[in-house]
Amino acid sequence: MLPSFSFVATANAVRYCGASPHFIDIDECSLGIDPHKLDAYLSGLVQMQNGTAVNIKTKKQIRAIVVMHTYGQPVDMQKVVEVATKYRLPVIEDAAEALGAFYRGQHVGTLGKIGIFSFNGNKTITTGGGGAVVTNDEALFMRVKHIGSTAKVSHPFELSHDAVGYNYRMPNVNAAIGLGQIENLMLKLSKKRKLAELYLNAFSKLKGVRIFEERAYAKSNYWLQAMILNKENLLARDEILIKCHQQGLLVRPAWTPIHQLKPFKQFPRMDLDVTNLCAKALINLPSSPSLVN
Repeated sequence: MLPSFSFVATANAVRYCGASPHFIDIDECSLGIDPHKLDAYLSGLVQMQNGTAVNIKTKKQIRAIVVMHTYGQPVDMQKVVEVATKYRLPVIEDAAEALGAFYRGQHVGTLGKIGIFSFNGNKTITTGGGGAVVTNDEALFMRVKHIGSTAKVSHPFELSHDAVGYNYRMPNVNAAIGLGQIENLMLKLSKKRKLAELYLNAFSKLKGVRIFEERAYAKSNYWLQAMILNKENLLARDEILIKCHQQGLLVRPAWTPIHQLKPFKQFPRMDLDVTNLCAKALINLPSSPSLVN
C-alpha cells in the first residue's frame, strides 16, 4: 500500500517485484500518508489470517506499507507505524527526497523496516544517479546486498548465482562524488531552510495561497518549496504556471497522481479526495540552495 501522491518510481518499484500497488490517500498537513484514513480503510478491508493481513476483496496478502516523505516533509511516522503494527505490516520508507529531514529528532528512512534515499542529479546531494538502502536488520541488509550484486555466491573461483539478481552496485567514481558532496550537506540544508523562511515571509500577507511548512514534529530538509492555492483559487493554477514561465520563473505543478497514469489505472485504491485536491492546488517554486547566500 502506497500513496498515489508521489513520483511514479514509488509504484514502479512495486511492479518490478510482481506485486500490485494499492493506492491510499494523504493528509494536507504532511502531504504524506494519512494514518487515520488508512486505519479506517484497513479496518474494513483486512482479515487477519495466521498473522498476515489479507485483502477480503482480492484474497491477496497485503505485504507492506510504503511511506513517501513528500518534498522532504516527514510523515507522522509514529501514527503510521502504530497502524502498520496493528495489521502486522512492515513499513518501507521512500525517503528519496528527504536526506537531512528528521521526525521527532530521528532521521527519516530509519524509522521503518527499510529506507531508500536517492542521489539523482536533482537531489540535495548527488552521485550523478543511484541511491542508497538503509536498514537496522542485518539479515535484510545482506539480502539486499546479495541481490544487488547479481546474487553471486561467494567462492574463490566458481561463478555461481542462486537467485535472479541485479547489478545495482554504485561505481566507485560515483560514490566518490557523493562523499565529496556530503561535506557540503549541512550548508545546503541551511540554505534550503533560509530560502523557506524567505518564501514564508514573502507570501505571508497574500490571500488565497500559502507556503507549505514543516509540522511541529518535523524538521524538513525543504527539498522542494511548495505553494498551496486555496480551493477557491484552483482554476488559477495553470494561468500562474504559464505566466511564471513567461517571466523565466521555472515553477511546476505537482506530479500527476499515480492512479491517474495509464499503467496504474486498474489497480485498487481508497477514496483519494485529498490526493486529487493537492494535485490541483500545489505549485513547486524554485528551490535551489544557490538562490540564497
